[in-house]
Amino acid sequence: MGGPPQIIAFGGGGFSMENGNPLLDDHVLALTGRERPRVCFIPTASGDADHYVVRFYRTFSAIAETSHVSLFRRDRGAGAVEGCLREHLLKQDVIYVGGGSVVSLLGAWLAHGLDRILEECWRNGTILCGGSAGSLCWFEEAVTAFHGPPEAVRGLGFLPYSNCVHYDAEPERRAQFQDYVGRGMVAGYGADDGCALHFVGTRLHDVVTSRPRAGAYRVQAVGGEPVETPLTARFLGAASAVAPALAA
Repeated sequence: MGGPPQIIAFGGGGFSMENGNPLLDDHVLALTGRERPRVCFIPTASGDADHYVVRFYRTFSAIAETSHVSLFRRDRGAGAVEGCLREHLLKQDVIYVGGGSVVSLLGAWLAHGLDRILEECWRNGTILCGGSAGSLCWFEEAVTAFHGPPEAVRGLGFLPYSNCVHYDAEPERRAQFQDYVGRGMVAGYGADDGCALHFVGTRLHDVVTSRPRAGAYRVQAVGGEPVETPLTARFLGAASAVAPALAA
């Protein structure tokens, strides 16, 4: 904590999608510089599904100080034990947001004021990360397909771009994202499953992958037409992979 604001937005992956492949999750924990970082899971987008919470603890409890926050249960999780949700979240090194419905996530967060707390955490240096809905939520605009055909949704706007996840796995969502950008959606990024966009402040700092062929793309409108440009990505499984240094 106390470092620059950072967001790691997975196109898809991490413990909920890549059983036996911890590369993205290990990368996020390594960025904290702590031997046992404090990691809090927020599973709002899944309706605080029990199985999701259990998988989180099974994955991280041996390597991190773990907790979770529930907004749909009377017992709100670790935040209730601490007595103050804001104070608990501000103590975390990583806040990990799970996948599911980004529309439901945003509605619940706004109702509970969690959006303001998370922005304070981000600006205070806590790393925010997540996949699917846990990626879409941080951007100004995004494309969700949880409830049916792909549709545009406004996110929290911490990052002034648009975002599309599962880019290689859901061609209909990818095509709709490009169409939206061509028709005026703010320029942004598409990320494959197994790929993560690492932002420092609001600048894209690094693109990392847990799969050799995963990638990410910059998508912007040129003359009213969407243009997709591949980004240089770094496979975390390569022995020679070296993270770029943060700007002083």
